[in-house]
Amino acid sequence: MSEDRVRLIELRRIAQWVAIGLLFVSAGSSRSTDATQPAERYATLIELSGPIGPAMSGYVESALVDADKQRSAVVILQIDTPGGLDTSMRDIIKAILASPVPVVTYVAPSGARAASAGTYILYASHLAAMAPATNLGAATPISIGGEPNTPPPASPSVSPGDEKKPQGPAAIPESSAGERKAVNDAVAYIRSLAQLRGRNAVWAESAVRGAASLSAADALEQNVIEIIAKDVPDLLQQLQGRRVKMQEHEMVLDTRELVVQRIAPDWRTSVLLVLTHPTVAYGLLLIGIYGLLLEGYNPGAVLPGVAGALSLLLGLYGLQLLGVNYAGFALMALGIGLIVAEFFMPAFGSLGVGGLAAFVIGSIILFDNHGSGLQVALPLIVGIAVAGGLVIVTIVWLAARARRRPVSTGIEIMIGAPVEAISDCQDRCVVRYGGELWNARTSGPLRAGQQARIVKVVGLTLWVEPQ
Repeated sequence: MSEDRVRLIELRRIAQWVAIGLLFVSAGSSRSTDATQPAERYATLIELSGPIGPAMSGYVESALVDADKQRSAVVILQIDTPGGLDTSMRDIIKAILASPVPVVTYVAPSGARAASAGTYILYASHLAAMAPATNLGAATPISIGGEPNTPPPASPSVSPGDEKKPQGPAAIPESSAGERKAVNDAVAYIRSLAQLRGRNAVWAESAVRGAASLSAADALEQNVIEIIAKDVPDLLQQLQGRRVKMQEHEMVLDTRELVVQRIAPDWRTSVLLVLTHPTVAYGLLLIGIYGLLLEGYNPGAVLPGVAGALSLLLGLYGLQLLGVNYAGFALMALGIGLIVAEFFMPAFGSLGVGGLAAFVIGSIILFDNHGSGLQVALPLIVGIAVAGGLVIVTIVWLAARARRRPVSTGIEIMIGAPVEAISDCQDRCVVRYGGELWNARTSGPLRAGQQARIVKVVGLTLWVEPQ
């Protein structure tokens, strides 16, 4: 091998080793660059909109867990609610208190509210904020069966900072020991949350005992909230550098350049939230009752019974969020029973009209908790009442027409009907009437196949005369 060829091979090997070295260097530098590049940071946005029930509490709890897994810097709980179930509210508060990520409750957008259970959740959060033209309060617990309609007496307001006297309206009178027990328990609960977060505990008590409410500006002035922000970016900007007390330590929020990531409810939660709408729950209740009635009057039909039972269970699930007046429920049941009775015992509309009146009145007072804003749409009740009225009018018209019809059964319809002689006869013979053979007596001779007319019926014998 020549000397030049050997040098060429050596140069190629050197070039290969240099290339490999450069490759490792570039890979190492790229890893170093990736390691020094800061990771994207998130602010988790959870929207709590509508009544607070089991579906909503499950959604908020799972969203807080997801925020912890994604290592979010802060969780923004955007709230707009008229209230809801006490048990579901407490589940959400427990999740907030146990959250390793700071939770900021934000009453938004403008026009929103954090009423009743929403006020407790706001007090439990690490920081509280409101948008302009929002309100909170009216946190008096109300039993499922409704509440007394006695309006609270007004009392003069007190000067700010007076911790000895209650603020806002006077306490709503409780009509029973059970209601006093519930109110006192709610007062102790919201005061403990206020003391934990360093907020106004006196006003919190007045929100429970006297259903007091505050606007955003008043809430900031009375140390109920910490921030008034027009939108989420403004909120993040005002959160920068604020100190929050976590379970075992204190931390300073760094909310600069956070990417807002919204956690939306999954399909299951969305379906359950729809079921708790008053109109949907009311409709499911009606379908359930009528389905079981149809199954009872037509055993073996299966479909009405299955659909009725399923709808009734779903309707009862939705009703657990609503202030149900059981007198109204009983009136609805009575009305449905009277309307059904009209089908089987036509009383020229008396049962039907009474049942329709009971049904409409019961529907109107079924959900009598006007303070919560959860109501069945009045057009729906009117539409059902009109449909029921048309059905009753139809039944009365059919009954009246049936009474005007001539008799279609019995001996009366046989008089004048034609018969056919089976054989020749003079006095007694056998004739065919309506496919049946009858004994007959004739006023004149008959030939086989001759037509005659029935004159009268005596027992099981026909008196006929030849035509």
